[in-house]
This record gives sequence, structure tokens and C-alpha cells, in this order.
Amino acid sequence: MARWDGRTRGGILGYKIFIWILKYTNIRLAYFVLYFVALWYFITLDKKPTRFYFRKILGYSRLKTFFSIYRNYYVFGQVLIDKIAILAGFTKKFTFRFEGEEYLHQMAEENTGGVLIGSHLGNWEIAGQLLERIDTTVHILMFDGMQQQIKDLMNKVIDKKNIGLILIKKNDSSHLIQIAEALKRKEIIAMHGDRFLPGTKTVTTKFLGREAELPTGPFYLASKYNVPVVYVSAMKEKTTHYHFYATKPKYFKYPANIKTREAELKAMVDDYVKKMEKMVLDYPLQWFNFYYFWKI
Repeated sequence: MARWDGRTRGGILGYKIFIWILKYTNIRLAYFVLYFVALWYFITLDKKPTRFYFRKILGYSRLKTFFSIYRNYYVFGQVLIDKIAILAGFTKKFTFRFEGEEYLHQMAEENTGGVLIGSHLGNWEIAGQLLERIDTTVHILMFDGMQQQIKDLMNKVIDKKNIGLILIKKNDSSHLIQIAEALKRKEIIAMHGDRFLPGTKTVTTKFLGREAELPTGPFYLASKYNVPVVYVSAMKEKTTHYHFYATKPKYFKYPANIKTREAELKAMVDDYVKKMEKMVLDYPLQWFNFYYFWKI
């Protein structure tokens, strides 16, 4: 089974072009240019994992799968453009609907800390506007897979936000210390729960009818430091409109018994999977794991 390698795809030239378009024209022109960019990737990329998703997981016909793959690439491109726009401060170009926002404010008011668990569905970065409104420190956990040139470019245009960043680097566990310290201070950690690097502890579970490996780390950390878990998603519903979802905070008991730990962690992961399954079925074109996510 192919694995995700932790890298962010895309070149520095593409980022520069879209930043220039956003700065001096409008987002709809960026979306128009994207039709041709998406077509290029549709022609050149290995489409087997995405085809597997639409054909075997969702049960689409061959014809529907063919068009869905291109639409999937195009929507992914839109989400990347939206991400650049939000990070660069162009928030007025978008409208938002926030569902479950009160739960996050409650966590801040009660000083519980917590773990927000998302996935590579929709656009997590678009929720930054909401996270800024929470009266507590939020640390976003992400894999350090972005090219240094792209990082430098984004740092030049990024709006200053009261949000911390914790990077996961290969062969480096320093992020675990940073997470532990933040949770002890009752701050919030935001992370994805659907990807992992080799060597990460995982469990195998059924996701949309087929077996898939998912990491246990987010749940282990939340239970160890006795902080609540909230599942979050930010889904693109119209051209420039997003729907943010946050579930009610949930506490998971720390699996102290080594003999039953894996089973207990799997039960926690299964709880997350149920929420993610619904989102995938509601927004099938916004699944952005472009590798063999399921066991084949």
C-alpha cells in the first residue's frame, strides 16, 4: 500500500502567480486560470488512488469517476487559492457559516484546553478567522513538508495571527514536548487525524466499508492530559462561502491498561471515523488524500 510521504506538492512559481492575481485582480480570475492548471494535473498525475476512491469507495460509474477526478483536482485548487487568500488577509472575499462555534468559546471560557481534530477534507485554514476569535492560545500542528521557498514567500504575505504553529519533522520528536507543554497550560492544539508518517502508532479500522490505518496519537494525547476533543471541518459550499463545523467537546478516558489500550484507542478512532464518514459522503469532491488511503 502506498503511503503519504509528508510533503506538500506544488511549486514556488504557482504560488507567486496566484498571490499576484489575488493582490492585483480578483479571486474569480484565479479560479479561471485554475481550470487550465487542474487540466494539466489531470493529464500528468497518477490518477489511480483517486480513481480507487471514486470507483471502489463511493461506487461511482466509470464516466462519473472520470469527470469527478477532474472536478476533485479543480476544487482542491480552489481550496489552495482560498488558503492563500485567507493567510494573506483577504478575508472579505469570503462568507462563513459557523456551526458549533459556541463549544470552542466554552472551552476557552472554562480554561479546559483541548484538541481540535480535523482531516484533509475541505479547508482547515479557512477556519483561522474563527480561531482568532477564541480567547485562548491555539497551536496548529502540521507536517513540515512545505518547500522552504514557499514558506518564505508565504511569510511575506501572511497576516499576523494570534495563533502558534508546531511543526512535525521527520526523525524529530520535539513537537511532542511542545504539545505536552501547551496542553498542560490548558491551551488548544489543532491537528489532523487522518494522516501519519512511518513509525507512527496506528490502528486498523473500517472507514466507508474498507480497512484503513489511522493514527492514535491525537486521542492518546487528549486522554493523557485529560482535555476534551472536538472534531472540526471547514467545507466549501459555494464559490466563496464556507461552512465550519465543530462538535460538542468529548472527554476520553486514558487507556492505562496496556493489555486493552489498543482496543480502547480504536474505539476513540472509530468515534472520529463516524464523523469523517458523514463529511465525505456529504462533500465527496473535497476528499484530498491523493494516495492509497485504504488497504488494497
